[in-house]
Amino acid sequence: MKPSTSTPSVPTTPSTAPRLSREQSQARTRERLIETARQLFVANGYGGTSLRDIAEQAGFSQGAFYSNFAGKEAVLLELLRRHMEAEALQLAGLTGADGRSPEQLLAGLEAWAATLNHDADWSMLSIELQLHASRSPAFAAEYQQVWDRHRAALGGVIAALFRQLGRTPPAAPDELAAGFMALAHGLALQRVAGRPDPSGRLILLFLRGLLA
Repeated sequence: MKPSTSTPSVPTTPSTAPRLSREQSQARTRERLIETARQLFVANGYGGTSLRDIAEQAGFSQGAFYSNFAGKEAVLLELLRRHMEAEALQLAGLTGADGRSPEQLLAGLEAWAATLNHDADWSMLSIELQLHASRSPAFAAEYQQVWDRHRAALGGVIAALFRQLGRTPPAAPDELAAGFMALAHGLALQRVAGRPDPSGRLILLFLRGLLA
């Protein structure tokens, strides 16, 4: 009888990957749904994207979607909040440092403005947000609250500039901020692929003109 040539079995090593808690798993699902919704809203528009599209593309059931969001509007609003909170942190950094000269404040504001509309996906999303806010009163109320907080943050930077220069703004700082924000969004609507976006440069050009 020939000796057996079978390879002896090798004991398997159990996976060492930590098991996610229920909260961690839900957080991961939520992030996946948000990112998938962002991609689909940009590619197909808000109206052209269904809740089912988001869930299926993300690899989840519609039930998983509803366990995280009440509907498509909630995802769109979450995308707005995240973007505005990130910008608010940048603006807070400009006004939070004591002892900055007007030129240092302007330089910081210019660095922030240079990033406006550079994210092509966000430019598209900002248009979707405005269009949907014009059609949905309930969404418009939430949208306005987030927008007002962002306008106040930018207005605070503008007020600090005029204050340090000992000058009086030609209009309320938050009104000037609203004008600059409208300029940025208007230019996003006119954006042509392949061309540099002038939003930040023009905002600083107008601001310097007002300061002068």
